[in-house]
Amino acid sequence: MTAHSDQPIATPPRAPSPIHGFGTLAVHAGSPHDPATGAVIEAISLSTTFAQTAVGKPVGEYEYSRSSNPNRRNFEVMVAALEHAKHALAFSSGSATTANILQSLAAGSHVISVSDVYGGTHRYFTQVAKAHGVKVTFTPEIEFDISEHITEATKLVWIETPSNPTLRLVDIRAVATAAHKHGILVVVDNTFLSPYIQNPLDHGADIVVHSVTKYINGHSDVVMGVAAFNSDELLARLSFLQNAIGAIPSAFDSWLAHRGAKTLHLRAREATVNATAVAIALEASPHVISVNYPGIDSHPHRAIALKQHRNGMGGGMLSFRIRGGHAAAERFCQLTKIFTLAESLGGVESLVEVPSSMTHAGIPKEQREVVGVFDDLVRISCGVEDAEDLRADVLQAIERAVAETAKVGSGVNGNGVNGTNGF
Repeated sequence: MTAHSDQPIATPPRAPSPIHGFGTLAVHAGSPHDPATGAVIEAISLSTTFAQTAVGKPVGEYEYSRSSNPNRRNFEVMVAALEHAKHALAFSSGSATTANILQSLAAGSHVISVSDVYGGTHRYFTQVAKAHGVKVTFTPEIEFDISEHITEATKLVWIETPSNPTLRLVDIRAVATAAHKHGILVVVDNTFLSPYIQNPLDHGADIVVHSVTKYINGHSDVVMGVAAFNSDELLARLSFLQNAIGAIPSAFDSWLAHRGAKTLHLRAREATVNATAVAIALEASPHVISVNYPGIDSHPHRAIALKQHRNGMGGGMLSFRIRGGHAAAERFCQLTKIFTLAESLGGVESLVEVPSSMTHAGIPKEQREVVGVFDDLVRISCGVEDAEDLRADVLQAIERAVAETAKVGSGVNGNGVNGTNGF
């Protein structure tokens, strides 16, 4: 990337609405009927190599599957359509997507990132990027202090909105406008919302990235990542790295993710309904310290959600702080009956986890707590089960977790006997 502080970038206006709606694009973009058989669902092209009619003249557009594959290409076409982008590139994971973008920066480059990022992103920024000479500065208030952190070496701004796991929102247009004055590119991790709820390129971002593993695939059976953008120069640079580094998804994973994305709009809507019901129930509980969910009015950045999210939707992710500390948080996750205690998110099934001990355990405690990732924080991914069942499950689990933790803390276990083995 060749951005410099003396080369401003024009922040593009919001893209025009596509001719077709999201659901139509999700079902049909990148899904041509097979011209030979008429099959409406594409075949899985497992071939690693493709025949050539003469030296350097392949039969079609494909030569070798690391460089390009029909299933991967069709998936990329679909994601580009859903994100209102000209181009999209798929990678073997969300982390591989991050790595390829950071590898495009020269040694000595500087990146500004929001503080509360996914633990794997934080790990890459602080350990891997640092090793190849890229410095990252973290800030919790990027809209307000971005100018203070910009140097001659700054080449990239990295945003998660909502952030993982505190669900903080960032005004993408405000950050992009400030960054582009200095020729700095803006990347937005859109994993938590999916292209259905938010399209960061429409708000001025240069690159949008996803862990496809989550909402785009939506069925907890694929590990993949993707980046979408409009710049032809970025396409040349990132597709070179995609091929040279080789962190690409298999044809089968690309096919599965493409299939999963065809119902993204349905799943995202239902997950939002469910998360809203759970958030409202938790907010009313005396056992909850606070709830982080951008789909309700109590969220401090609700105005940003109304501006950036489709119909002000909050998505399927939320987090909350439980009374009783870390022990209560752990116990809550053991007591849910529908929610599964597991890492990851965005699948059809509902999941629950404790970030301080799981997804964000690699971040030092003092850094975690500065951005609100306390030991008593629980993260929830709402799936597409019935809302009332999910609501009842969290309420029974929190009631029992707080009560049992209080008994242990007072030296009495669940059977009324002094000790610490009550559960």
